Amino acid sequence: MTHEESIISVVEKTLPAVVSIMVGKDLEALEAKGFPYYGEVPLWGPSEEDIVAELPKTDSGKIRVGGGSGFFVGSDGHILTNKHVVVDPDAEYTVIMPDEKKYQATVLARDPINDVAILKVDGQGLPTIALGDSSKIILGQSVVAVGNALGEFKNTVSTGIVSGLSRYITAMTDMEGHAERLRGLIQTDAAINPGNSGGPLVNLKAEVIGINSAIVFGAQNIGFAIPINKAKKDLEDVKKFGRVRKPFLGVRYLFVDKNLQQKLRLATDCGALVLAEGMDGHAVVKGSAADQAGVRERDIIVAVNNASITEQNSLEDVLEKCAIGETVTLDVLREDRHHHLAATLSERK
Repeated sequence: MTHEESIISVVEKTLPAVVSIMVGKDLEALEAKGFPYYGEVPLWGPSEEDIVAELPKTDSGKIRVGGGSGFFVGSDGHILTNKHVVVDPDAEYTVIMPDEKKYQATVLARDPINDVAILKVDGQGLPTIALGDSSKIILGQSVVAVGNALGEFKNTVSTGIVSGLSRYITAMTDMEGHAERLRGLIQTDAAINPGNSGGPLVNLKAEVIGINSAIVFGAQNIGFAIPINKAKKDLEDVKKFGRVRKPFLGVRYLFVDKNLQQKLRLATDCGALVLAEGMDGHAVVKGSAADQAGVRERDIIVAVNNASITEQNSLEDVLEKCAIGETVTLDVLREDRHHHLAATLSERK
């Protein structure tokens, strides 16, 4: 099979399971957030009532305020997408199939750590995509990205290669400017556009290896996807427990690098400096595993179970490999002396 034939085969297998996700909200909810001066009489031009009347609406009459992509991973209606696509708990989410059939979707879970969410629609015998193994991704391998580009061009397909692994970026996660640090991402030069978020990044076996998540504005051919293995665990948790379960240590921290080391005159240039960045909250959550283990503010956690905390292996990365209820050993640097503390991880609430 030629490369072109492989791509065509992947597209044929993938497209039926890729969906568009339409986000709708009531005018009253938008007005409460200042949308922007609804009901005021303008000095000139059309009134806001006239503007609202022309805005795109959902079938239920709600105002369309966003959209993204997703894909079926269960014939019973389970869908994977990005958390930032369905971040609003008060919005209505409509799933649109390639044949224009529509379903109302329920958000089952939003991952508190990764940009992953799980939706569910009522249906049976729905088309699905097989999930691959993102730990086996090879730099330079061919990939295909599928999604609802710009919220308008459904089932847009782009091809490229895996051009980077284990990338770390800070991305805006909603229109209000909230940002989130995304870790361990797959970088690809396959074109990813706004609206592609939540769509699958697939290999030439038609297996999903990532969830398209972010782009770099002003750059060319630089897109990022969440490794699918991060979503697999979430899916297993939701089916078994009805929620995403994450081990919880209970610290707020700053990542230590050479700049922070020099600025604060620290004894190390890596690790997690336990520190409350703002005035709200504590560096160590009261009653948490870290609190009970004796972790203090300004401690530097340099390793967990002998796994060093680095930019490539963050505290979250290490903890995600641990189990709820597991007792881990923390190597803590305190006033230039190492202390080994035992912390029994609880479940993140």
